[in-house]
Amino acid sequence: MTPIRYPWNDKVPEAGDAIEIAEGVLWLRQPLPMKLDHVNIYALDDGDGWTIVDTGFATRKSKAIWEQAFAGPLGGKPVTRVIGTHHHPDHIGLAGWFQQEHGAELVMTRTGWLMARMLQLDLQELPTDETITYWKRCGMDAAELAERIAGRPFNFADCVSPMPLGYTRIKQGDVLRAGGRVWDIHIGNGHAPEHATLWSRDCNLVIAGDQILPSISPNLGVYATEPEADPVGDWLEACERLSGIAREDHLVLGGHKLPFTGLPARLHNLIENHHGALERLVAHLDTPKSAGECFVPLFKRHIGGGEYGLALVEAMAHCLHLWHEGRATRKVREDDEAWVFQAV
Repeated sequence: MTPIRYPWNDKVPEAGDAIEIAEGVLWLRQPLPMKLDHVNIYALDDGDGWTIVDTGFATRKSKAIWEQAFAGPLGGKPVTRVIGTHHHPDHIGLAGWFQQEHGAELVMTRTGWLMARMLQLDLQELPTDETITYWKRCGMDAAELAERIAGRPFNFADCVSPMPLGYTRIKQGDVLRAGGRVWDIHIGNGHAPEHATLWSRDCNLVIAGDQILPSISPNLGVYATEPEADPVGDWLEACERLSGIAREDHLVLGGHKLPFTGLPARLHNLIENHHGALERLVAHLDTPKSAGECFVPLFKRHIGGGEYGLALVEAMAHCLHLWHEGRATRKVREDDEAWVFQAV
């Protein structure tokens, strides 16, 4: 398999500007206030307007950058359609703004839209009892738990514009036209339920969102909304399935990092990396341990600060995957109410 390569490894789009990936396809970026400090956005030229794939957070800064793009690389033409690859706020934060202020059509999978709208409407000033119980089941660090219980949790509405009723559904096997191309819709899972990816019939482009990323693995987390989910299993299944249509010449446009080629090798590496992590976790679970006690074998480094929350839900996902497969047992530890897992 041809190794991964980065055709644009020496430059990225500046705020409000764009790089032309192919005729009628522009690559833009929006900033994020976190360690992963950007999200990629793709604009597809439909002649009298633009279809954009993903949007960035709903912030004044993001809107100002969009206004720069309208006046610059988008040439004053309107955004008439927004495709949301999945429900996470860095990808659909401004979808409602484009609907309400620009009259754009929103295109998403059903589960993606329902999750986004549900979470956008679910405002919480303090964590719910269910969330606190779930954090305890994960084995959250005691000091971290106390701080989170006393504080306002993250709310989608903090960075997602109000989403009006109404969207256009896409699903596995659907076909849409955008940017002078015909795109096949293939659905992924794991990082987000019913994650849409777009595969061009007319050229080598694949718009992958966060389903397939270079140099990093998408976060596979379990949350209080579905505390016994198996996103690791869902994601591995999707990687194996998408491997069947991946080509060496595909140019993959991901939601973060750089466009790349070498898709078969990248999918193979992602699959093998997670199987390796699971094997290290099995060895670590020679005695009962909570998810919060499994960072080192999974991530091979100390985890703290802003990474802690994502690491915890991903550690829980890997522990639960072993439990679902019958490779680990689970019981509640009496002193801290954590689920502890032990390899069979």
